[in-house]
Amino acid sequence: MKMWSGRFRQPLDPQFERWQRSFDFDRRLLSYELAASGAHARALKNAGVLSADELISILEGLQQIGETAAASKGLVEDDEAEDVHHFVEKQLVARIGDVGYKLHSGRSRNEQIATDLRLYVRAAIDELRKELAEVCGGFTDRAEQAGNAAMPAYTHLQHAEPVLVAHWLLAYVEMFLRDADRLADCRQRLNVCPLGSGAVAGATLPLDRAFLAEELDFAGPTANSIDATSDRDFVLEFVNALSLLGLHLSRWAEGMIIFSSQEFGFVKLPEAYSTGSSAMPQKKNPDLLELVRGKNGRVIGSAMTLMVALKGLPLAYNKDLQETQEPLFDAADSVLGILPLVAGWMKAVEFDHQRMNEAAQSGSMNAWAAATYLVKRGVPSRLAHEQTGKAVRLCVEKQCELQDLTLEELRTVNPAFDESFYDCLKLASVLAIHDVVGGTAPARVRQGIGAARKKIEALREEVNFHAHA
Repeated sequence: MKMWSGRFRQPLDPQFERWQRSFDFDRRLLSYELAASGAHARALKNAGVLSADELISILEGLQQIGETAAASKGLVEDDEAEDVHHFVEKQLVARIGDVGYKLHSGRSRNEQIATDLRLYVRAAIDELRKELAEVCGGFTDRAEQAGNAAMPAYTHLQHAEPVLVAHWLLAYVEMFLRDADRLADCRQRLNVCPLGSGAVAGATLPLDRAFLAEELDFAGPTANSIDATSDRDFVLEFVNALSLLGLHLSRWAEGMIIFSSQEFGFVKLPEAYSTGSSAMPQKKNPDLLELVRGKNGRVIGSAMTLMVALKGLPLAYNKDLQETQEPLFDAADSVLGILPLVAGWMKAVEFDHQRMNEAAQSGSMNAWAAATYLVKRGVPSRLAHEQTGKAVRLCVEKQCELQDLTLEELRTVNPAFDESFYDCLKLASVLAIHDVVGGTAPARVRQGIGAARKKIEALREEVNFHAHA
């Protein structure tokens, strides 16, 4: 039996009926549909619509559906079910008889799908934040293991200044922690319950909406039934947050691809996450990194699909909203598939610290330290910058580094240079000069590692709290 067929005399066109079904993709919402249906059944009992025996029968039937679906994927192969809501009703009636039809009293599929999607996104956020904690923990472990190893930092992809490898890795940790915070913000906003909103104007039965919200661990009921049944802001916000997370992952992957090339040689690709060439025997290709970079295109595409689908919809529910589900699922699946692999890659990768250290001492990357030396000797900053630039130009002409210039050559630029200048150009001195909060001085980086671990632990505690709530 269709959930809407009473008004119609003719059956649907078979091709249209197959085409408009959503069960092929919304079946993944089954566990959330069962949970929401259980809460609704209890609210119906409290409102006097169901007897105690009817409630028990419905709850037992819902439990059986969940257990059977978990044990056999064949249960959710149904060519007749329009959607997950229709599927549950069919299964329930098959198990407990016509009393199963009572479950739909006072509710609409419009509020059901709005509720199921909120439950799905909430659970996906908790899983993503759990995975992000593991990724951040892995990056922080590698930062600590790197000790005082240095590498070049780049601006405009040109040599800029030496930094600790640990400092470079912690930059990614900050990105991913912001992503975790954005997901938490999204979770807070979506965590309200549409049940009791009906089709558009509110339930026609005296349902306790606060009770419904509490049953499903929502913070409270939605404030407006029209908005509740048509709102997909939380879906768009979630996928936009995923696209930014994917962007950060893509930036990381691009950096690792560059550094693993022979021209750089800073990173040794782990064989467990790389492939070879079918034509060139010597190749080891960064496939994981390239796919991480490429899959973010899908996530960004999903965000764009959602915006286009939603941009012209009048209030309230429209069937177009069915088209928001597949982009949501695809984006979540894409990122959830990436994060554990990134964590594994980071554990397996090898850094060539010797080569990185050597590169950190080439290309006049101690030039700012040289200018700072002059500033500390009373030379105005702009003049110190100009004079150090002239010294660098001399190095380019002689194909040497600043520390290779003689004192006489330096004094042609500025007489303020003396023998103490050479100590300030040493790698340890250049790193130490950045002794500010958030800087790359070793002591500051050790503080950064400690601060990162505290943030990661707090994230893990939040995730565990939601998991056991």
